[in-house]
Amino acid sequence: MTNHPIYKMSFAKVYPHYVAKAEKKGRTKEEVDEIIRWLTGYSQEEFKEQLNKQTDFETFFSEAPLLNPARTLIKGVVCGVRVENVEEPIMREIRYLDKLIDELAKGKAMDKILRK
Repeated sequence: MTNHPIYKMSFAKVYPHYVAKAEKKGRTKEEVDEIIRWLTGYSQEEFKEQLNKQTDFETFFSEAPLLNPARTLIKGVVCGVRVENVEEPIMREIRYLDKLIDELAKGKAMDKILRK
């Protein structure tokens, strides 16, 4: 397992950037939250608690109630990296989330983003 600096970064510090990226393209904070809940299994209240605790990325994903099994259907490139080829588990979860937020910002329909 690698010890990438993002693993210890507070999820709450990056979350506003996810929201800003979505809102800049006419999407909503609620859609960002829905994506995060779909991916991790957190309820909205549990998610807010994680933000309030300033939980780091590693803890945020390792303590997720139920990582969605359909997340393995997420394919493509984000930040120059093909997400399905990322071997490190925590980094793969981070890249899955990055890819979903990218899809939201690009105007993809929520049912397609959530692999329904």
